[in-house]
Amino acid sequence: MHAQALIVALLVLGCSVYAVWTLMPSVARRALAASMLKLPLPERMATRFRKAAREASGCGCDGCDRSELKAKTPAPVEQTVTFHRRVGR
Repeated sequence: MHAQALIVALLVLGCSVYAVWTLMPSVARRALAASMLKLPLPERMATRFRKAAREASGCGCDGCDRSELKAKTPAPVEQTVTFHRRVGR
């Protein structure tokens, strides 16, 4: 029974940390990530903290408005919208 309680406690702790990190304001998240980078962390964790430390606030677009595909797509063609009256029964 103790092993089960330990597993549940670890799951709840992990979910709580994830929820706090996700709902935390971006300024606080960047500051916390920068302070965590001062610790000796595994490379996988350090990579995520580096990304969080340099993320700019705003949308999570990651440059989608500067896509190469966007430059190659032709301008949209104007189309006429036609409204049809509903036929009564």
